[in-house]
Amino acid sequence: MTSDRFYPSRPILAASVAVIRDGRILLAARGKPPSEGLYSLPGGMVETGESLGEAALRELREEVGVEAELIGLIAPVEFIERDEQGHIKHHVVIAAHAARWVSGEPQTGPEAKDIRWVTERDIADLPMTAGLAGVLEQAFRIAREDAGA
Repeated sequence: MTSDRFYPSRPILAASVAVIRDGRILLAARGKPPSEGLYSLPGGMVETGESLGEAALRELREEVGVEAELIGLIAPVEFIERDEQGHIKHHVVIAAHAARWVSGEPQTGPEAKDIRWVTERDIADLPMTAGLAGVLEQAFRIAREDAGA
């Protein structure tokens, strides 16, 4: 993890993964700030020497204990948060991926305090991180295209 995660001198690179299993995507309620308690995709910071896909799959294993196979890259999401004085508190660029579930039953932990497998209809009622609905729409589309291949 970078030392300048809060009030960074530059954007921080992260990766996440929308794991699809039986027409549902795995979401986890964030256990830590920022956006604590909101549903999001498992993911985290990219480590030096690690590809975006490798980071997404590592974070998935570490956060919820699930293995998956990547099937597509989703458009990046930027999370920019300012403090009360207008200074940049967070600036994270997240490379979201779509993946097929391979193995493992998801477990809660310090970074994932609740876990849900959701359908496209379920997402409208969940408190989610900014931009997640669009990412999920793209992931469901990629999964449908992958299933038709």
